[in-house]
Amino acid sequence: MHKILRSIHKASRSMAFLIDPEKTSINNLIDTFDHINNLRVLVQKEVNVDHFVVFIGGSTMTDVNLDKWITAAKEIIKIPIIIFPGSYHQLTENADGVLFLNLISGNNPDYLIGHQRQAAAQLLESELEIIPTGYLLIDGGHESAVQRVSQTLPLPQYNPEFIVHTAFAGQLMGNQMIYLEAGSGAITPVHPAIIKSVKNQLDIPLIVGGGLRSLQQLESSYLAGADMLVIGTAIEQKTTWN
Repeated sequence: MHKILRSIHKASRSMAFLIDPEKTSINNLIDTFDHINNLRVLVQKEVNVDHFVVFIGGSTMTDVNLDKWITAAKEIIKIPIIIFPGSYHQLTENADGVLFLNLISGNNPDYLIGHQRQAAAQLLESELEIIPTGYLLIDGGHESAVQRVSQTLPLPQYNPEFIVHTAFAGQLMGNQMIYLEAGSGAITPVHPAIIKSVKNQLDIPLIVGGGLRSLQQLESSYLAGADMLVIGTAIEQKTTWN
């Protein structure tokens, strides 16, 4: 098992700070990471989070020099940087790792094998830590960027059994993590009862993101079984946590 994945397994509670380089320019990195560091101190104290990483990615990122962006980021923040790619174009050796995502909640072959095949050609000699991750888009109450770009529908939260079966299928297919994503800026986060049901079926780490805006939501999600929570829009909006 590689270093990043091993750290997630060992941690009690992990958190990923998701940054979209299209929305955060290199010139704004210091301000963004100052905010992240303040949030990091807060959740360490209030929610007992003991492991942190940065996810870098976005649905499009058409006008971003990812090599340059991550190089600049590494000068400021000293925690692992993991690519959270929206497509096979979003790869660079400057990161520490990459989530090798497959969108198992949808039936679009481009996001089940198409982008993965293209990425594999670029990763043949890569030194990145590659973490196969089953990605499930969950209905968060509004149309997300992932839904628009992938042209797939989210899984409804009123059918938790289907979500559990899909997540478990992702584990059986060999994924090393499962990611439940309610979408950027979700109105409704993934319900703790769904997190609990999915986690009870898995033997691999469970990531949950989308719509988390309060310390109570974080605590409820961790108690339900999430191994890692992802905070993105709340960082962009500089949410006041309480």
